[in-house]
Amino acid sequence: MSSSDDHHDPASRPSRARPAAGGAPTGTEPLEPDFAAWDFWRTASTEQRAAQCLRIAGLRARGYLVGAGCVVSPLAAVHPESFVLGDRSYVAAHAHVSGEIEIGADCSVNVGAALRGRVRTGRAVRIGSHASVLGFDHGFDDPDTEMFRQPLRTVGVQIGDDVWLGAHAVVLDGVRIGSHSVVGAASVVTHDVPDWTLVAGNPARVIRQRRRPRARTTRDALRDHGEAARSQAVGILAAAWDGEAFHDTAAGPPSVRAHTDAIELADLLTGAPPPPLPRREHLIRLRALQDPTTGLVDEGAGTSDGVTSLLDDAQAYHVLDVGYALALLGGAFSHPVRRIVDLTAADLVPVLDALPWERRAWGSGALVDALGTALTWAARERPRDQGSSSLEATLLGWLVLHRDPDTGLWGGRGHDLREPVNGAYRLVRGTFAQWGVAAGEQRALVDALLARAADVADDPTASACDALDVVYLLWWARGTGSTHRRPAVDEVAAAVLDDALARWVPGAGTPFAPGLPPSLQGTEMWLAVAWYAADLLGRADALGYHPRGVHRPEPAVRLTEPHQPMTRSRR
Repeated sequence: MSSSDDHHDPASRPSRARPAAGGAPTGTEPLEPDFAAWDFWRTASTEQRAAQCLRIAGLRARGYLVGAGCVVSPLAAVHPESFVLGDRSYVAAHAHVSGEIEIGADCSVNVGAALRGRVRTGRAVRIGSHASVLGFDHGFDDPDTEMFRQPLRTVGVQIGDDVWLGAHAVVLDGVRIGSHSVVGAASVVTHDVPDWTLVAGNPARVIRQRRRPRARTTRDALRDHGEAARSQAVGILAAAWDGEAFHDTAAGPPSVRAHTDAIELADLLTGAPPPPLPRREHLIRLRALQDPTTGLVDEGAGTSDGVTSLLDDAQAYHVLDVGYALALLGGAFSHPVRRIVDLTAADLVPVLDALPWERRAWGSGALVDALGTALTWAARERPRDQGSSSLEATLLGWLVLHRDPDTGLWGGRGHDLREPVNGAYRLVRGTFAQWGVAAGEQRALVDALLARAADVADDPTASACDALDVVYLLWWARGTGSTHRRPAVDEVAAAVLDDALARWVPGAGTPFAPGLPPSLQGTEMWLAVAWYAADLLGRADALGYHPRGVHRPEPAVRLTEPHQPMTRSRR
């Protein structure tokens, strides 16, 4: 490479005596200002400076745009069709400039360099001595015609900012040289050069990158995951639509849950209802599912799994998923969930007491989730100045009294933590969190969740439910003021986040659990898992999405405040 003829910082050069009036500095070679043009204004005589001012004025008079502080040696051949020379740039002796030339600020065209054809550079470009930038080419397709008679063709050469072309380098027509790149001396560049790249040889090839790649951060991974999910959402939803209804997987039957998951995903990633149905059609279909007498949504033969005779499992979950899907579409149930809201406080306590908390904590918590969500929909229909109902107060009071002080959970004492943690997630989501109500000290809960997180990490069959139960409750505990074992909580959040991102299947979404195909349910739940884990780490904004449905982080209604619509909020 050649650097001896390039522009150096004047402050780094030896000082030189100033010229006497009308003369040059002592010992100055008369042609130095033309060949070392970077030093022109320091080494030139008064006569040379005056001549340079006339030279610039002459170029401007020819219609060229020449910036302030420029130098164009009178020994350079400058006769382009159009010419732009940015501020403080120079063209040294014996350079040849022709064609359509645009040179940025602080650039150097050194001795003997040629810029011909269509050439455009950014700022701070160094073109070494005898380098050639050729923004045109001769045609040679017709063997019966002398080559000089064949037409010229021009694509042009583009050079980015802060580029150095070494001495005798050649850049051919059609090439783009990226910013901050270096082209070795005597190299012949025939293909584009990426930013920050060193190339050399004939033809020029990549030698190395000029800087180390920036370390990939968690925010980068989250941003990429969010962008992938948004860009692939329409295709994932289309694959779940059979022309009549939504299916959770390609091989699965159509279901209410598949329809509501499609609505959740579409809202989360596209901000619109899932095609091909319009919003109104989604509303009509979902509202038609509700029994006007009970207010429940049935789907075939449900089972109670021994939890309660009040609702079966499918009915209980449809209070959540159908209700939130309607809310995302801007609607609501046509009827209250009368099976629940028509209860009295005296009716409710025996129902809660009868739940199998020790044997079936998950199902018990799921039933409480449905109770709380049904009361949420009723609360949203009450007059704004009306306070909480006795059912809400009774439910919260019972839960506070029956919370295990040793674990912060409900039920499951003496058993493994999976059932009680899952049940706690469901009941917290449907009551305390959904209503914006505090629940007291969280240290015992955090300890239990960290123990459960260790089990999940060691379980190769862990599902979206297993991950969401833990990360949601840790997020809730922190949101209510707990800083207990924060480093350990952050470590769990980071591990869960890595797992959630790694499970994504491009173009298909995420399986609910290992060994299963990607599904709408799995995709929606793992996107929620990723959001809560990322928010624990203070980075959820990088995902570019925010849950608004079943897994919304904000309360759906605050029992102590006037009821507000469920609008998209920002944390």
